[in-house]
Amino acid sequence: MSETVDARGLSCPQPVLMAMEKMKEMHKGEMVVLVDTQASKENVSRAVQSQGWEVKDIREDGDEFHLSIIKK
Repeated sequence: MSETVDARGLSCPQPVLMAMEKMKEMHKGEMVVLVDTQASKENVSRAVQSQGWEVKDIREDGDEFHLSIIKK
């Protein structure tokens, strides 16, 4: 079961900070980050990849983005 970080409605850098905090808690596994701006999607993607996590999938749902992130 994956963890979820709901950062919808928040401006950067808050979504990035929330994703980074969850990665530190988990160390590895899967999580979904919910954001609602293009900038947040790009910033979170770059941040998680810089920490060795992989963006497995990005799904767009209306004005929202669901980033599936994994580290094995």
